[in-house]
Amino acid sequence: MALSGINAYRKGNLKQDIANADPHKLTLMLMQGALDRIAYAKGAMERREFEMKSQYISRVTAILINLRDTLDLKIGGETAENLFALYDFMIERLNEAHIKNDLKMLDEVTNLLVPIRDAWVQIPEEAKQEAYEAQRQKRQAV
Repeated sequence: MALSGINAYRKGNLKQDIANADPHKLTLMLMQGALDRIAYAKGAMERREFEMKSQYISRVTAILINLRDTLDLKIGGETAENLFALYDFMIERLNEAHIKNDLKMLDEVTNLLVPIRDAWVQIPEEAKQEAYEAQRQKRQAV
């Protein structure tokens, strides 16, 4: 009973965090959510809880598809194209890890995603605000 209360509290906090987050923070939350779910999938795989493993890998895949599909390839140029290809590769590795029950493939995806998340954290506040303002102006012009 107490656990369901804690989970409800966490979900409420998450909804509040999402409602108050800027695009940079949302992307960071998605990346961290993917990393967390990879860890959960590994645990489920080790415990041979295949249904849970499947659910976690499916969630990570959905997050990576979202991150990939929100890249602006026109503005981001080569960097965005490289990230697009990297996200595609990670999705493929997740699918292989799921089929083969391969922990090393999950670790590989983690090792690819962590530096992206870490670089995202390092973006200066001024650059975030500048990008957010440019995006806002772009939406108003449309």
